[in-house]
Amino acid sequence: MKQTRLPDKPDAKSPAGADIRFIMDGPTGNMIHSTVPVGQTNRATRHKTVHEFWYVLAGSGQIWRSDHACQTVVDLETGVSIDIPAGTAFQYRNTGDSVLQFICISMPPWPGDEEADFVDGPWEATVGGN
Repeated sequence: MKQTRLPDKPDAKSPAGADIRFIMDGPTGNMIHSTVPVGQTNRATRHKTVHEFWYVLAGSGQIWRSDHACQTVVDLETGVSIDIPAGTAFQYRNTGDSVLQFICISMPPWPGDEEADFVDGPWEATVGGN
């Protein structure tokens, strides 16, 4: 059994450009806390093998997701959950006036930044990856 506390400072940056804090990991997945500053648009990516679930804690933004069947833009607001199946292209941005914060659960555990391929998205990114 494990117990953790949210770190005061980010542990790393995601390949897309979000600040991340590692919260929990195990054999079937891991969990991080992500933050996106006001005005930031992250790089569009596609994960090769990892599925993600997100839960928005605070702030507001948008996420674009696209797979072989459809594409959509969803407003990210407190209380909203979304999924990102493996192979889905996605890009997200903070459209509000406060930090966008969300919990992200990856299954299987995040294998490393080589998991993410950069793709074309609908918005111009304001940051790079790592």
